[in-house]
Amino acid sequence: MKPMNVSTYSCGDTSLGCSCGDCPNSAVCSSSASPAPPKKSSCSVRIGSIKAKCVEVAVAILYVVLVSVFLGWGFFYKKRKTSPVSRTKPLVNVPNGGIIRRVNSRKDENIPMQMLEDVPQITNGVQLSIVQGYMSKFYRRYGTWVARNPVLVLCSSVGIVLVLCLGLVRFQVETRPEKLWVGPGSRAAKEKQFFDTHLSPFYRIEQLIIATIPDTHGKAPSIVTDSSINLLFDIQKKVDAIRANYSGSMVSLTDICLKPLGNDCATQSILQYFKMDPQNYDSFGGLDHVEYCFQHYTSAETCSSAFKAPLEPSTALGGFSGNNYLEASAFIVTYPVNNEIDKEGNGTKRAVAWEKAFIQLAKDELLPLVQSRNLTLSFSSESSVEEELKRESTADAITILISYLVMFAYISLTLGDTSRLSTCYISSKVLLGLSGVMLVMLSVLASVGFFSAVGMKSTLIIMEVIPFLVLAVGVDNMCILVHAVKRQQVELPIEGRISNALVEVGPSITLASLSEVLAFAVGSFIPMPACRVFSMFAALAVLLDFLLQVTAFVALIVFDFLRAEGNRVDCFPCVKVSGSNGDSEQGSHQQKPGLLARYMKEIHAPILNIWGVKLLVICAFGAFTLASIALCSRIEPGLEQQIVLPRDSYLQGYFNNISEYLKIGPPLYFVVQNYNFSSESRQTNQLCSISRCDSNSLLNEIARASLVPESSYIAKPAASWLDDFLVWLSPEAFGCCRKFANGGYCPPDDQPPCCSSTGGSCGLSSVCQDCTTCFRHSDLQNDRPSTSQFKEKLPWFLSALPSADCAKAGNGTYTGNVELKGFEDGIIHASAFRTYHTPLNKQADYVNSMRAAREFSSRMSESLQIEIFPYAVYYTFFEQYLNIWKTAMINLAIAIGAVFVVCLVITCSFWTSAIILLVLTMIVVDLLGIMALLNIQLNALSVVNLVMSVGIAVEFCVHITHAFLVTSGDRNQRMKEALTTMGASVFSGITLTKLVGVLVLCFSRTEVFVVYYFKMYLALVLLGFLHGLVFLPVLLSMFGPPSRCVLIEKQEDRPSTSSQF
Repeated sequence: MKPMNVSTYSCGDTSLGCSCGDCPNSAVCSSSASPAPPKKSSCSVRIGSIKAKCVEVAVAILYVVLVSVFLGWGFFYKKRKTSPVSRTKPLVNVPNGGIIRRVNSRKDENIPMQMLEDVPQITNGVQLSIVQGYMSKFYRRYGTWVARNPVLVLCSSVGIVLVLCLGLVRFQVETRPEKLWVGPGSRAAKEKQFFDTHLSPFYRIEQLIIATIPDTHGKAPSIVTDSSINLLFDIQKKVDAIRANYSGSMVSLTDICLKPLGNDCATQSILQYFKMDPQNYDSFGGLDHVEYCFQHYTSAETCSSAFKAPLEPSTALGGFSGNNYLEASAFIVTYPVNNEIDKEGNGTKRAVAWEKAFIQLAKDELLPLVQSRNLTLSFSSESSVEEELKRESTADAITILISYLVMFAYISLTLGDTSRLSTCYISSKVLLGLSGVMLVMLSVLASVGFFSAVGMKSTLIIMEVIPFLVLAVGVDNMCILVHAVKRQQVELPIEGRISNALVEVGPSITLASLSEVLAFAVGSFIPMPACRVFSMFAALAVLLDFLLQVTAFVALIVFDFLRAEGNRVDCFPCVKVSGSNGDSEQGSHQQKPGLLARYMKEIHAPILNIWGVKLLVICAFGAFTLASIALCSRIEPGLEQQIVLPRDSYLQGYFNNISEYLKIGPPLYFVVQNYNFSSESRQTNQLCSISRCDSNSLLNEIARASLVPESSYIAKPAASWLDDFLVWLSPEAFGCCRKFANGGYCPPDDQPPCCSSTGGSCGLSSVCQDCTTCFRHSDLQNDRPSTSQFKEKLPWFLSALPSADCAKAGNGTYTGNVELKGFEDGIIHASAFRTYHTPLNKQADYVNSMRAAREFSSRMSESLQIEIFPYAVYYTFFEQYLNIWKTAMINLAIAIGAVFVVCLVITCSFWTSAIILLVLTMIVVDLLGIMALLNIQLNALSVVNLVMSVGIAVEFCVHITHAFLVTSGDRNQRMKEALTTMGASVFSGITLTKLVGVLVLCFSRTEVFVVYYFKMYLALVLLGFLHGLVFLPVLLSMFGPPSRCVLIEKQEDRPSTSSQF
């Protein structure tokens, strides 16, 4: 052995021109300090041992100030009111144009009869707004007409809806994630389209993760053993043997896999160190060879893969720290498969067919095989998530069906009278309730049918949420209508009772329904497809439901009351029994109020009328709202994939293992548009990172950003086709860019035809003896090729095969990274530089990495005046979370604003509309606070639920407020009367109905139903009940608008007011 007498150089030597990616000590790389990680602008205050955010401290101080002021006012106001002052309602002369409606108010039991007899000429009237007046006039005439023509109304309304349902023949469900969450104007969608069209679609990924089981101390043993590697060979043999049937032809892995060089698949597995051949295991040295390749995977010929590219150990191993690859506790096997732009093309369908066979093999054979060796296996394919989502849509079908059936049963029972057991089979209204539920479902089907007819696809959200929403709205209206008819005097004919009931509750039902329709309709302008489609379907469903309630359901009420008066049995109207139905025995007045109405009047309202209770309610609800505002900052955007999938999905373990074992993140491409490589342009030096390149070039800045991965989310310097091309054609790389005497491309000496291979050895042939380097230094301009030289040699570089003599060749490595189409004019329209994100384990990591990459690209584009954008395969799905808060706030603001406008137009009362606006806002804010407490993330599902909460909250608020507005007396009396007349309907129609349905959802097999439907719906129902039946009545009793009810003098010589409207 003799010592080598040669000079050695540092990779930072300027004469070598190493790039930042190859040499961190390169001069161009070290000429600028690495950027410091940005400091998080998170304001916090430490109070003793407690660390609180500034917003939380500010909200706490604000609450203390507001409560102090409010309690001070409350005690001062109470002190002034210690001696009650009796007030007398003035006689009102109604001005011309004012609209008065006389109401048949019940006598107050607390007023002596003598007092009532002393003023027989005084009666109550309601001074309505212009809009409400016309609505009352319409409903009085309309109610009479419906009661006289119930068959015509029922048949015509149901017939129109059934015609709309015919559109269901074109019903389709959209399950493609990119069509659900990515808007047509999405930046990420446009960038993906550009990347797929100009470069190449990102390959499909099929993956296996085989891991050891941790011991009792939590330490997982190494998987790099002889037995584990032999097991890996057995698994690979089974995967290679997969034959999937597609249209009669058999598809294998070699038919669809990515083959960058030659005929071998680019499988990422440590078996590549043995050329994927089990016979090479012993001959190459077994575990010793594996350990050797861990250190020399880029340089040793024996360690190169079967597809002739180096395999980095971190891409095939998991569960290790630093570069201690021998400690790895998991094998990660990745099969890249060719992808196509056309998702419906034969290539994609062939790949999907193979993926299904691959998953089936993993379940049936690979999983038992691996578990028998005391190891764990998780697996996934490109189509796995979509297939599991389809299965998830049916996994909880029974649970949802039971939930709706329970609600149907409750609705059918709650509408009836149960005062007397002997007549319950007549006074019950099961058939009416079932008919009403059928109308609700018809409205949903008609909405879906209409949009299906015009070519819009439905979504799983629509099928799961809208029936729940429309049931809430429809059932509330049903209860209000039925209870309003029951409150009418029994001796009135059915026309009079229906007419009076519609006049009493028609305006509030119209107000609530129009508010909800408009609130959902404006959501159709939101760019996110899932939210936009939901809003459109929901708006039409609520509108149709309202129209059916005031037409078909009113006609059904007529039939049902006629049935009861005719002593016909409920559910069997053809059966008539003898005897009284019980109604006539109650006298000639209104029917006896139900249990809930008595509770509201005798218990609920009196408790809320206590002054101390009022102060406590206002303070408590204010505290929770302000606390919710502070908690909103804790809500994170995103949607964990494990939540969306069924609990028994095989992907649950896969996603857990990905975050635990994967040591490299998703590939990240920085795409450069319209790169001008001509000699007159400086853009080459603005992009590259070798010698003579700008210190602030794109690739140098990427390398610097990789030094602070915690803020940039960039794991390593980018692989640069431009750097490798410039090195490849330089005179120093004498084994790379070579030409024959005739000017044609001459490959390196270790490649045919320069190398004549015989029996596995390579000897130099005489074919390439006259080959010379492409350029001398004098042929280049500052070591850069001219425009013509660049155009001539770039295709050579991209078609040249890498080998030991020239590892810089671009075939395979950069084939899909440069678009040569149209580059003859000196412009490369699309090229990409590939790096990797750091491992992304949480939804916040995906969102923040995308934001960081976009900020970096924007900064570089502005600095270099070159069009640059980042691209990763997951950007399309996570772009929504960059602006999800903005989307949610705009959606909610428009919805609540629409409700306010409708209330203002119909009631002509800013006071009333402002109170409804305040309560709606508090319900939404409190729901956000509950989301923060339950760790529910902000995404399309929760945004849809928040928008839906506005619609349901309207039902809790509008009816109570309207009843308060048109009732006579002081504020306390009006609050009590509003709760008595409307509180029971709202409580039974929404709160109890939804509670019995929501509680069933807690048994769902899918976590997404438990989190986004059970928890959020339960919180919504409870918040709506508390705000609508506790906070709102207290607020109205303290700060409510003045009554529209006035006292008018009855003129005997004029027609009665009731006959006018």
